[in-house]
Amino acid sequence: MTAHLVGEELLEITLPKRGDSLQQIPVHAIWLAQDDPKKNTVVRASKRGDIVMHKRINTVPRKGFILEPLCGKVFGPEDHDTLLNKGGAIVGLDCSWAHIEESVAQVMKRTRLQPRMLPLLLAANPVNWGKPSRLTTAEALATILYLIGREQQARQVLGAFRWGERFFELNKEPLEAYAAAKSSAELVSLQFEFFDIDRSSIESN
Repeated sequence: MTAHLVGEELLEITLPKRGDSLQQIPVHAIWLAQDDPKKNTVVRASKRGDIVMHKRINTVPRKGFILEPLCGKVFGPEDHDTLLNKGGAIVGLDCSWAHIEESVAQVMKRTRLQPRMLPLLLAANPVNWGKPSRLTTAEALATILYLIGREQQARQVLGAFRWGERFFELNKEPLEAYAAAKSSAELVSLQFEFFDIDRSSIESN
C-alpha cells in the first residue's frame, strides 16, 4: 500500500502484487494415472479450474514447454517470452517418481513441446517435505508462473492445498533470486548460493 497527497486529502492506494490483473498463462498437465487420484495435486487443482488435466498426450497444447526433470535444461529468462507474449503453455508431466524415466520417454516421443526442468527448490508437499527437487506437479507449475512474474496465478494453482502457501514461504529467497536472474547461466549459478550441491553435476548439463 502507498499514499499520495491530493489537495488536502491523503489517499491510500493498494498496489497490485506481481502478476495481478494480467491475462492468465495456459497451465496444463498430462496425468498418467500412476498414483491415487484422491491425493493427486493435478486432479485436485483441475477440479478448481486452476490446471487443465489431460489423460491423452495428443490433446495437450503444441506450443510451449513441458516440465520433466531429466532433460538437463533449466527453464530460464530466455524462455519467458514464449509464455508471456507468444501464446505458449506450461505443461506438467504428472507421473510417479518411481516410474519417471519410462514416463518421460513415453511422453517425449509424442510431443513437440520443449522440455525444461526446474531450478532447485524444496518440496512443501507432505510426502516429500523439505526434499530438494521432489516437487509435485502443481508445485512445479506454480514455480514457472512465479518465475515469469505471475505470482497471483502461482498462488492460485497451489490454493487448493493446505500446504500451498508454505511452498512460497519455504522457497522465498531462491524464488525471488531466480525470478530476478537475467540469464539461464546466472539462474543456474544461483542454485549454489542456496543449496549444497555438486557444481559439476549441474554444469555438465
